[in-house]
Amino acid sequence: MTGEDILLGIALTVALATGSQILANKLRVPALIILLPVGFTAGALTDVIHPGRLIGPDFPALVSLSVAVILYDAGLGLNLRNLTGRTRAIVLKLLVIGILITFFAVSAIGPALFDIPLRVAAMIAVILVVSGPTVVGPLLEYVRPTDRLRRILIWEGTLTDPIGGILGAIVFHAIATTGRIDIGRGYQIGQFLISMGVGVAGGAVGTALLWLALRKLRLGETLGTLAQLATVILVSAGCDIARDDTGLIAAIVTGLAVTNLPGLDMPARRPFLETLVQLIIGLLFISISSAVTPASVTPVLVPSLVLIAVLVLIVRPLVAFASARGSDLTAGERGFIGWMAPRGIVAASTASAFAATLVEKGLPGASEILPITFLVIVGTVLLYALTAAPVARRLEVVRPSRTRPLLVGGDPWVIGLGKALEAAGLDVLMWAGLDEERERITAAGIELAHGEMLATATNPRARLEGVTAVFLLTDDDDFNALASVVVKDNVQGPVYRVGPPQDSHGVVAPYTGGDILFGRPLVRHLLAARYRRGARFLLQPGTVPVPPGHDVLFVVRPDGRLDPVTETRAITPMPSDTAVLLGPA
Repeated sequence: MTGEDILLGIALTVALATGSQILANKLRVPALIILLPVGFTAGALTDVIHPGRLIGPDFPALVSLSVAVILYDAGLGLNLRNLTGRTRAIVLKLLVIGILITFFAVSAIGPALFDIPLRVAAMIAVILVVSGPTVVGPLLEYVRPTDRLRRILIWEGTLTDPIGGILGAIVFHAIATTGRIDIGRGYQIGQFLISMGVGVAGGAVGTALLWLALRKLRLGETLGTLAQLATVILVSAGCDIARDDTGLIAAIVTGLAVTNLPGLDMPARRPFLETLVQLIIGLLFISISSAVTPASVTPVLVPSLVLIAVLVLIVRPLVAFASARGSDLTAGERGFIGWMAPRGIVAASTASAFAATLVEKGLPGASEILPITFLVIVGTVLLYALTAAPVARRLEVVRPSRTRPLLVGGDPWVIGLGKALEAAGLDVLMWAGLDEERERITAAGIELAHGEMLATATNPRARLEGVTAVFLLTDDDDFNALASVVVKDNVQGPVYRVGPPQDSHGVVAPYTGGDILFGRPLVRHLLAARYRRGARFLLQPGTVPVPPGHDVLFVVRPDGRLDPVTETRAITPMPSDTAVLLGPA
C-alpha cells in the first residue's frame, strides 16, 4: 500500500468507528449492531481498511494488547464486595458449566453443520465460549434489569473473556502442532494451569507497579492514567511473550487488584482511558469485520443460523438451568440469564488471530472460522438487543420505576425530609460522614448506607447499586458541588444538590453546574433555619390545593417516581400525585 492509502485507511477506520458509536448512542442500541455491518460493508467496498493490508501480519499482536486494555478497564468495575455468597457460586457455575456445555455442543454439531473436521469445529467451539462486557454491559444498560442480575451477567461476561482466550490458545496450539485434539493424560489441563499461573504472576507484577505509581509516587489524573496504560501494555506484552494469550489474565487480574485493594489512590476520573477504550472497541470491530468478505459468508450463512438457534434456544437455557440449581434465583431471573449470552470482541479477535494462521498451515475448513464467528456475533447481538427488553419485562426482572433516593447529609432537616419521603412510600437510603450524624439517622429508623459508599462511587466504573436518585444535602456546599460532578455517572438516575447561599464565597459551589434543588428561595441555610423554627415536611394529595405559606418540594407519582422542584423547573401536583410540602415556621 502507498503512504496515501495507509493514511486514508487509518482516517476511514477512525471515522467509521467513531461515527458508528455516535449513531448507536443516538439510536439507543449497542454499538456492535452498527459497527459490524459498517465494517463488513466498508471491507466489501474498499481494501484500504483491511487489517492485513493496512497493518500486515502484526495485526494479531496489536489486537491482543488492545483487548488487554479493554479487559483491564472492565476489571476496574468489578468490586469483590458485590460478589458474595450465592452470587459468587452462580457466577462460578456459569463460567465452568457454560464453557463446558458450549464447547462440547458446538464441537459435536459443527462437523455436520459446516462439513469441517472435528479439530476445526473444536476451534470454533472454544472461540464461542466467550461473551464479554463490551456487549453485555450496553445491553444491560438498555434493559435495566435488577442489580443482582446485572452483577451476575457482568461478572460472567468479564471473566469468560480471559479464560476463553487462554483455552483458545491451548486448543490452537494442539491443533496447529499435532493436527488433532489431544486432551489425554491431563497434558492440556496442565498447560491451562501453567497459563493461568503466568497470567496471575503478570497481574501481581502489574499491581506492584501501579501500587508504586499511585500510592508511593502519588501521580495525578493525567500521569496516573498514563502509568496505568503503560503498565497494562508492559505486563500483557511480557506475559504474551512468555506464553500466548496470558496477557489477558494479567490485565484483568491487575484491574481487579487495583480496584479492590485498600490504599491505592486511583485517579477519581480517567477520561483519557475511558475514551481510549471506547475508541479501541470501535477500531477493532471495524477492522475485524472488514476482513470478512461476502464470498466467505454466503456458504456458511444458513448453517450459522442453525448454530445460533442451537446456542440461543438450547445451550444457553441449559447452562442457566444447570447453574441456577439450588440457588435462590427466581424463575424470572433464571429465565433472563438463559436469554443473555451475546458474543463480543474477544470472540472476534481470537477468531481473527487463529484463523489466519490455520489457513496458512493449510488446515481444511480453517477459512470458515472467521465468517462463522462473525455471523454468530452479529446474530446473537442483534437477537438479544431486539428481544432482551421485552423478555425482561415479561419475566418481571426489570428494575422498578419507583425511585430509591439516596439522601447525603445528617442535619435534622435532612432526616425530617427522609422520614417524609418514607411516609410517601419510598425506600429511602441515607449517608453521612460524621458519627453523630450517622447515629442520628439510625435513631430515626432510616436505612444507613455503609461508610465507604461515596468513596467507592468515585470509581468511574463503580455503581451505587439500588440507588436511582442522589440528593446532596450536607452543610458543606463545596462538597455538594464536587460530589455532584463525581457521582453523576455512577448512579442510574439524576443527581441533585441543595443550593448554596446566594452570597456564598465557596471555592466551587457558586460556579459548578448541575440541578439545584428547590430554587433560590430555599437554599441550604434558609431550609435549615426554617426547620429549626418549627417548619415541618408534610404530605398532601394532589387533589388538595397547596395552602398559603407552604412550598412544594417534591411530587411522588402514582408509580413511585420522585420528581423534585428545581431551580429551573416548577412542578404542579396532578390529582393522582402526592405532594411533599415544607410548611411555615
